[in-house]
Amino acid sequence: MNANASKVLVAGQWRESQTSSFFQAENPSTGELLPMSYPVSSREEVMEALRAGAEAAEELRGAEPETVAKFLEACAAGIEERAAELVEMAHAETALPKTPRLKDAELPRTVDQLRQAARAARDGSWQRPVRDEAAKIYSVYAPLGGPVVVMGPNNFPFAFNSAAGGDFAAAIAARNPVIAKANTGHPGTTRLLAEIAFEAGRNGGLPASIIQLIYRTPRETGLELAAHPLTGATAFTGSKEAGLQLKAAADRAGKPIYLEMSSINPVVMLEGALRERAEAIAGEFFTSCTAGTGQFCTNPGLMILPEGEWGERFTDAARRKFEAAAPGVLLGSGVREGLIKAVGVLRQHGADVVCGGEPLPGPAARFANTILRVPAQTFLSHPQELQTEAFGPVSLFVFCRDPQEMAMVVKNMAGSLTGTVYSHAGGADDAAYAMIEPPLRARVGRLLNDKMPTGVAVSPAMNHGGPFPATGHPGFTAVGLPASIQRFAALQCYDNVRPQRLPAALRPPASAH
Repeated sequence: MNANASKVLVAGQWRESQTSSFFQAENPSTGELLPMSYPVSSREEVMEALRAGAEAAEELRGAEPETVAKFLEACAAGIEERAAELVEMAHAETALPKTPRLKDAELPRTVDQLRQAARAARDGSWQRPVRDEAAKIYSVYAPLGGPVVVMGPNNFPFAFNSAAGGDFAAAIAARNPVIAKANTGHPGTTRLLAEIAFEAGRNGGLPASIIQLIYRTPRETGLELAAHPLTGATAFTGSKEAGLQLKAAADRAGKPIYLEMSSINPVVMLEGALRERAEAIAGEFFTSCTAGTGQFCTNPGLMILPEGEWGERFTDAARRKFEAAAPGVLLGSGVREGLIKAVGVLRQHGADVVCGGEPLPGPAARFANTILRVPAQTFLSHPQELQTEAFGPVSLFVFCRDPQEMAMVVKNMAGSLTGTVYSHAGGADDAAYAMIEPPLRARVGRLLNDKMPTGVAVSPAMNHGGPFPATGHPGFTAVGLPASIQRFAALQCYDNVRPQRLPAALRPPASAH
């Protein structure tokens, strides 16, 4: 037993993990390991959590919407009460700035989406009841009947955290308990958030296992968890490599899994836009590509530019901004190693470095702000390799001879979360836009005009999803309530069932009697 190890939350209890394997989080700013250890849960411990989650799911099926809404609101209030502690822990584990990022942006966003989920739980809009009175057939979305396993990413320690973020909120709103698997980049932050949720559940009279927390599992155990008969669904945000392994395991077992994996978010720059405002757009691009040290899933990782004077002017303006700015600290040494590998793949397949391209010396995890460039013909010869995601302050510029070649580049692109077109305000680029928009529209979840893709508003209209490999399914969103809740719901149909036996959402209104 490790006396300095954090406890797991399993079957309604914070307890010592029965394991001999532990890990420590890293301080990305210093390269040093943080003092607390976290257990790698055994298969037996994970299966116990799964059984407890299945029992909690049975209890939650009948929970009143108001009870669930109050739980989510209590989670939001608890986060606000412990904001200072949370910000300190998240900063130590991720090196993300305390302000404005963690305190002023991400924490309020997390609280807001929990409260939006509470409103959706209360009004039941996610259930989408349908009544065919003539045929006496009725349908409604309902809880899955098993726990939702949430595996959060490293880059949003609050807003996408497995114990408080969007997937957690959506799963709970649909009356499913959550088994939170902490991201190993910020386990301490996840522990604090799980403490808040556990206390909210206990005070609200909800099942003790409405929230459970494990920190890491052996690889095979994680795959088994996603595929287990007792699992309701899995939500994963992370690397394509890990996501595809989980998807294969879940698919073989016929279990739902929702993944956000990889996105390079193409931005098409039409010549009229650059003639009109090249310097201003270069500033927007720099801000977007380097925000959060480039560690956003909506980072503009591929720019499609016209050959010639205006494409070069834009490139030079962007280069100057990239070179003048000090690179931020990455989320950890693993992210830096991933960038070294990704940039190496891009260079190996014909991309030339405009600026940056190398990690920075010193103990902190840093990588130079980087622009690479490649002609369209080279891109079209190696489209898969030149779409390698570089998760950091890196973007690849693809230079095209005309709009037709731009459209050809777009047609060779894999699915992304976003796609953007910058065009002339007066309509000079309308013919080119009409050529490029249809293939781009088919390959992205969110289409933008004249606006960089970073920043995902928590709006009912938001689609934070897209075609593979951005996600595993193009019909669902990870952000935007109530739509995101339906990932964790089952469509149930009732045929000729007596009215008093129907779920509350399907019963005729009182005025019908």
